[in-house]
Amino acid sequence: APTKQTLSKAAQKMVSHGRDKKDVKSTPQRRKKKKDKNTNNNGDENADDSAAMRDMDLPDDFSIFGGASSVASSQMGFDDGSFGGDYDEEGGDDDDDGNGGGADVFDRAEDAAQNRAARLADALSLASTLTSEKRSAKREGGYRVLFKAITQYAAGPSGQEVLESHWESVREACLSSIQGRGNAKPSEQYAACRVLEACSVVLGEDRDDVAEALDGPLKRVVNATGRAAQVRSAALRCLAMVHFVCGTDCLEEGGDCGSVMDLCEKVGNEKYRGEAVSPLLRATALDCWSLLSTTFHDAHVAAGDGYDVEDDLGCGLRILPLLASCLESPEAGLRRSAGECVSLIHECRLNLGLDGDEADNTTERRFRRGSWDGSEWEVLMDEVKQRIAELSVESSHHMSKQAKKQQRATFRDFMNTIVDDESPEEVVNWRGGKLVLGSWKEIIQLNFVRHCLQGGFQIQLMYNGTLHGVFGATFIASGTSLSQLEKRLIMSKTSEASKAADKAMTKQRRTRTNVKNHFLTADGEDI
Repeated sequence: APTKQTLSKAAQKMVSHGRDKKDVKSTPQRRKKKKDKNTNNNGDENADDSAAMRDMDLPDDFSIFGGASSVASSQMGFDDGSFGGDYDEEGGDDDDDGNGGGADVFDRAEDAAQNRAARLADALSLASTLTSEKRSAKREGGYRVLFKAITQYAAGPSGQEVLESHWESVREACLSSIQGRGNAKPSEQYAACRVLEACSVVLGEDRDDVAEALDGPLKRVVNATGRAAQVRSAALRCLAMVHFVCGTDCLEEGGDCGSVMDLCEKVGNEKYRGEAVSPLLRATALDCWSLLSTTFHDAHVAAGDGYDVEDDLGCGLRILPLLASCLESPEAGLRRSAGECVSLIHECRLNLGLDGDEADNTTERRFRRGSWDGSEWEVLMDEVKQRIAELSVESSHHMSKQAKKQQRATFRDFMNTIVDDESPEEVVNWRGGKLVLGSWKEIIQLNFVRHCLQGGFQIQLMYNGTLHGVFGATFIASGTSLSQLEKRLIMSKTSEASKAADKAMTKQRRTRTNVKNHFLTADGEDI
């Protein structure tokens, strides 16, 4: 049996080992705390940089309405729901008997315009405080409030005047965020670009000062390969919209519309400035090129056969090889943008058909209506036609059912123009009338403007004079205003017209199903 002295030594040894373990554990903890303290005192900028790097990649479906910025905007004293498309005040007080016409309609319209102008002024006053705000999340929330106010309340001449009076503060705040000042996150930079894009539509045409002020900063953002793809795409869209609406032919070379188209051609390639280009940015570049090419004559886009001087070639013919390679891309968005661009170029080629008297003195291979025969791009266009025909009936298993359905519908429209030489047709219904589109130029312009304005597209289409000038030739106005009772009887889903349309569609589906199953009957009669 161990003695008392042996037990005391064993106990002392255990205590000493325990004390040693405690000492060993405590030393690294103290060192770690000390290290963290030094990091917090001396590394604030590094922490901000790491946070910015974590937010560098935004999702492809990121939009001006996404994210958690509604919390930030509500903290600043603005309710996002108050800007939610409530511009329908003109017919809201009609009684059930439909007696809301006459002078009351004009009074309500005037009151609604004054209400929109007051709300717009309140929201634009926020712009002067954004440059002094230190938190990026709150600045982003402020830009979202500005975007909704500008697109939905800056309608008509009164809204344009209010925005013009606050334009300097809005421009200064947006450019400050776009340039990355104040540790601006990519989501904030994206929102600032969208605000400037919406402002260009409201400010209107013949504004070279706006184009000159925004051309340089936006091009620097597009050229910055370290920026997020969504930010660069938003900056390029804003740049294209500014030159499409505000720019004129009086701009100097290098800062005009042609320089932006050249930039889009370079960004549309697989590599730009030694770096791989995101498919999203490439698709945006093709969309912007298509928009700006609608401002030129058809000969500037599709003239030439490839055997003359290169200066005489249309700008669209030079990018045909690029578009053909984009059609082979696995990205659906890039394929769609390339197909739309090819459709526009082919349409311009169709419009270059010569009259009968002129055709007698011209070789058949040059400028013949809808013909690429004998030109340098004859073989390439045959390959493009075949590829678009394949995409219009593609049924790959790697795509979802909805994606395949959308791709087939889109490329069928492209095939009708490129293969069958048919003009597209699209009708957009809007309050007070409808918009009839009969060319790819108009469809491209409308889709770009719709993407820019988002929820404010309808009211801007009603009151914006610049959009009236762009699409004015195809407007069909109804001329009268419907009361609340008439809206329920005609436009409601429970109206007689809607019920009749639903019954007709049901009968059409049943007939189509019976035709498919006709072979199942033994006697040959219809089911």
